[in-house]
Amino acid sequence: MIPGFDHYKKKWAVHSDDVIKPGLVAMEKALLLVGNPQHNLHVVHLAGTNGKGSTLTFLEAIAKEHDLRVGKFMSPCIVDVHDQIQIDGQPITEADMDVVFRQMHAAGLSGKLTDFELLTVVAFLHFVNNEVDISLIEAGMGGLLDSTNVVTPIVSIIPSIALEHTKFLGDTIDSIARHKAGIIKQNRPVIIGNLPEDAKRVVYAEAAQKKAAVFEIGNHFSIHSLGEGECYRNDEQHVQFSHLTRTMKGTHQGDNMALAITAFLEVTAFLNVPVNQTAIQNAVKQAAILGRFEEIIPFVIVDGAHNPASAEKLVETIKGEFPGERITFVVGILADKDVQQILRLLEQVSDEFYFVDFDNPRAMTAQNLLELSKATSKNILLDYAQFLQMQSDSKQRTIVSGSLYLLTAVRNCLKVLND
Repeated sequence: MIPGFDHYKKKWAVHSDDVIKPGLVAMEKALLLVGNPQHNLHVVHLAGTNGKGSTLTFLEAIAKEHDLRVGKFMSPCIVDVHDQIQIDGQPITEADMDVVFRQMHAAGLSGKLTDFELLTVVAFLHFVNNEVDISLIEAGMGGLLDSTNVVTPIVSIIPSIALEHTKFLGDTIDSIARHKAGIIKQNRPVIIGNLPEDAKRVVYAEAAQKKAAVFEIGNHFSIHSLGEGECYRNDEQHVQFSHLTRTMKGTHQGDNMALAITAFLEVTAFLNVPVNQTAIQNAVKQAAILGRFEEIIPFVIVDGAHNPASAEKLVETIKGEFPGERITFVVGILADKDVQQILRLLEQVSDEFYFVDFDNPRAMTAQNLLELSKATSKNILLDYAQFLQMQSDSKQRTIVSGSLYLLTAVRNCLKVLND
């Protein structure tokens, strides 16, 4: 369920199914009914296991600093459906949502799509209605059969590939990679992060078939730490940007920044926009994303590490930012994730865990998490808002992780507590 979406569906009598149905046939038919808005957008399309949201955030900030009007479609939501569709960082308003639903109602879209497919149509129509310069579109699941894969982008980005959504995408890196590589389009470049060799072979093969140029981090462009910030270098484009200082922590965020800069160079070439190094420096310093190593109150950090790959990055960041410090974890995870592997990784940097229940039908119970944990200090936490406030007051470094849905619940509870 997408929080807040049912309000508009009921208000405008536009019905959709709360299920996952991979495939593009329904989307293509529905988009035809509303005039194929996706054909009127300049798109950057992102797919991957981790790093999509952060790469998108860097790219949005860079584009805005160059005075471009930026549409952004991402998932899942942090608070409710409105924040999944944004223009220049502002969530879609109720009035604008009504405008789009009126269009979809008049076109007869009711009953033809799933919830996420319908939301994708909302994003496309909203961006066209408001004449954005560039649309940053994040695939919901996979890529090849994802509802967003009806666009012809300026450039595609695949930041990472690891096992995820195996029920739908397959249980091997090869099969996952085939889905992610499905966003590559004919004669349109693709930018890739540090991919496993199996995945890289699939991506390069798909790109060759589509006659799409591949730009790979560490091969065609790179990021290096210097005395004053970081330096981005791109030998393909013969450009270099120095004195880059990020707010977003972790070496992996440096990679995501480099992917975003590389994508922006493709965008500027396509739109004939001059590149400004100062604008890039300002953008990467300002770029921040909710739920990515985010300190929501003093000493309390939330991070949506929801699979082994992102948990590994979280552990690396903790080691780099808080070496030798005592860390307390508050954890809630969806049952369809690789829960045991996530716990084993987090247990590398802490032996103190509190497990929580949160409102999601896919959530693993706190009791089951407790039983799977190998930590020597482990408990079930009922009132996490009060606990986190106490941890903050006592200056005890605490990290909430495991699910973006949990992060939303924690954020809302702390807001109520501090209002």
